[in-house]
Amino acid sequence: YEFNSSFIGPEYKNNEVLNELNKRSIKFIELLNPAKDVAKLISDGEIIAVFNGRMEFGERALGNRSILADPRNPETKDKINSIIKYREKYRPFAPAILKEEAPKYFEVPNDFECNYMEKVVQIKKEFQKKLPAVTHVDGSGRIQTVSKSHNPFFYDLILEFSKISNFPILLNTSFNVNNEPIACSVGDALNTFYNSGLKKLLI
Repeated sequence: YEFNSSFIGPEYKNNEVLNELNKRSIKFIELLNPAKDVAKLISDGEIIAVFNGRMEFGERALGNRSILADPRNPETKDKINSIIKYREKYRPFAPAILKEEAPKYFEVPNDFECNYMEKVVQIKKEFQKKLPAVTHVDGSGRIQTVSKSHNPFFYDLILEFSKISNFPILLNTSFNVNNEPIACSVGDALNTFYNSGLKKLLI
């Protein structure tokens, strides 16, 4: 049996999202081009929580229940650990990269694929200092490759960020605070958002 996707958890329709927002009297704006708009916010230094589509199965958030940030910013890792995840400063974050770009930035073969963030590989030396938020002390990164067929929205978001930054990579970590499970429902997403130092949430 071939495992084609980990996106087998629940998803929520727009009316369910609106009901939850209205029930809590939460103000929001509707984005016409969310991938482009969120990419711009991230490039401007914002840390964004994303709640989209079916939830991932397992312990890895792969773009649908994720916190995303700019991997180029040396302050990003400490900021996420201290005011959002509430965990130790030394713990690293994962780079999510467009699948076809992985061999350029990582010590991997041309046909490399790692959809589920289950492998640790070396980041090429020339990029380690340029990607401080996702480079561990030994020069490694727990890589996630993203393909258009596997996750179209997350792929488009990274592509839009690449157009701005020239780096087809985002920092990706799970949408939760320390010792809490990954946000599953809309209510979970809102509770996690308001119980953390996050300022922006895309649903």
